[in-house]
Amino acid sequence: MKRAFLGELEEVVLLTVAALQEQAYCAAITQNIDQQMARSISFPTVHTTLQRLAEKGFVSSQMGGATTERGGRQKRLFTVTTAGQRALIECRHLRSQLWDQIPTPILLLWGA
Repeated sequence: MKRAFLGELEEVVLLTVAALQEQAYCAAITQNIDQQMARSISFPTVHTTLQRLAEKGFVSSQMGGATTERGGRQKRLFTVTTAGQRALIECRHLRSQLWDQIPTPILLLWGA
């Protein structure tokens, strides 16, 4: 089976969707990444990344209910698909394997 490839930003956005669960809409994802990672990211960048993840089959979306705070507009809510879950687990496993290859004295030197 072909390995799922996730770029760094795709991985961060996908992890954020997983963390936010039913509150995963573009503005909340953007705000969460800004806060959690101390990394400024624009709304259009997150939107484009979500579209890419949807094309890869890693997220799906549906329209949420209309809210007065949004002038009656609906939010597009995102969820991680089974393929997205597998991709995240694979990324985590790969990163763990790479970390495990670093000799302990080096990790101690780094304070890790």
